[in-house]
Amino acid sequence: MTLYSGTTCPFSQRSRIVLYEKGMDFQIVDVDVFNKPEDIAVINPYGKVPALVERDLILYEANIINEYIDERFPHPQLMPADPVARARARLFLHRFEQELFRYIEDIESGVAKTAEKGRQAIRDNLTQIAPLFVKQKYMLGDDYSMLDVAIAPLLWRLDHYGIQLGKEAAPLMKYAERLFSRPAYIEAMTPSEKAMRK
Repeated sequence: MTLYSGTTCPFSQRSRIVLYEKGMDFQIVDVDVFNKPEDIAVINPYGKVPALVERDLILYEANIINEYIDERFPHPQLMPADPVARARARLFLHRFEQELFRYIEDIESGVAKTAEKGRQAIRDNLTQIAPLFVKQKYMLGDDYSMLDVAIAPLLWRLDHYGIQLGKEAAPLMKYAERLFSRPAYIEAMTPSEKAMRK
C-alpha cells in the first residue's frame, strides 16, 4: 500500500493520520505540491494528492481513501459501526468540505480580498462548533473518529493561514490540543507541517 502524499497538503495529512492510527505496513511517497512529478497525473486524472495505490487499486480524494483504509483494516474503527451514525458522519465530512476546507484554496491563492473572506468563513464556522467541546472529548462524543482526523489538519494550520479565533473558541482549541497529542498524529506529520507552528 503506497500513499502519494503532499508534504504540506492538509488532505494528505488526513490520510497519513489514518494509516498511522491503524499501525499497519505502508509506504509514503512525499510529493512537493508545487512541483508534482508527472506520474501523479497518471495515478489521479485531477493531478492531485493524496492518492493511494494498492496492487491494481488506485484511489484518490482523502475521504474515499480513508474510508477504504478503515474498512480494509477495521481496528481501531474510525467510522461508526451503526449505519445511521455512519451516514451522519459522512454528512459531517461533507459539511467540513463545504463549510471549511473549500476556503483553503482561497487563502492560499494570495488574493488578499478572497483570502480574507475565506479566513472569515472558517473563523465563523469553527466558532459555531466550539461549544460542542465543552461537554465532549471528540466530535462524536468519547470516541475518536474520522471526523476528528478530518478537521485536525485545519486546526493545526490556523496560525499558518492567519486565522485568529476569539475567546469563545477556547473549548475548540483544547480539543485541538487533544488531537495534536495523539501518537499517530505526531508520527504522521512531515517536517514542513511541524514548521507551520512554532
